[in-house]
Parts: sequence; C-alpha cells; structure tokens
Amino acid sequence: MTATTSILPRAARVLTLSVALLLSACVAYAPPPAPPSTYDRSFNAVAAAMTEQGVRVTESNAATGVVSGTRGNITVTANVSPRADGSAQIEFRTKGNIAEDPGLINRISDSYNARMGR
Repeated sequence: MTATTSILPRAARVLTLSVALLLSACVAYAPPPAPPSTYDRSFNAVAAAMTEQGVRVTESNAATGVVSGTRGNITVTANVSPRADGSAQIEFRTKGNIAEDPGLINRISDSYNARMGR
C-alpha cells in the first residue's frame, strides 16, 4: 500500500505540470482592427487630395460629409455622401475666380481617384 500512495502523488504532480505547460502554450490574440468604411476612406481621401493640390482645408466635418477650403481666390467644396450599397458618392464644387487655376478641380479629382486606387 505504501508503493501505491507514493506513485499517486507523483502522477498527480506530473499531470498538474503537464496541464500547466499546455495552458501556458495557449495564446489569445485580439482580433485585427476592422478596415475603415468606404465612407471614411473616401472622406479621408477627399481631404488629402485637396491638401495635395494646395487647397488650404478650412472645414472638415465627417459627420456632415463636408470638406472645404481655399486656394487663392478659389473655394473648393466636396460633399461625401454614403450610398445604400455601402459605397460613397463624391461631389466637388468650385466657386470664385476659377480662371486663376482652371485645372484645379480636375487635379483634385485625379488625386482623389489615385488615393482610392482607381
């Protein structure tokens, strides 16, 4: 009976150590962050495209979807609107002395498209 009682505690220690080692090998990783929504990506690309083309952004409101700014005597406004299919609609408008830089709106649009991978 003495031999059985000395084996049992040793087996319990080995089992406990084995379980502890197995549990220490388990790692729980946090899920990767969700990619930005199409709306957020579009809104950020609009603001960046305007800045890239020399427009000083004076308003950037993601809640309303409006980004506006100036370059010289030209005011540029972009409206970003979510669509039902999950995409976003972008509308650029200019006002002021467009003759100062007639290609500005096209360059902003091109910069936006490049940022969106188009």
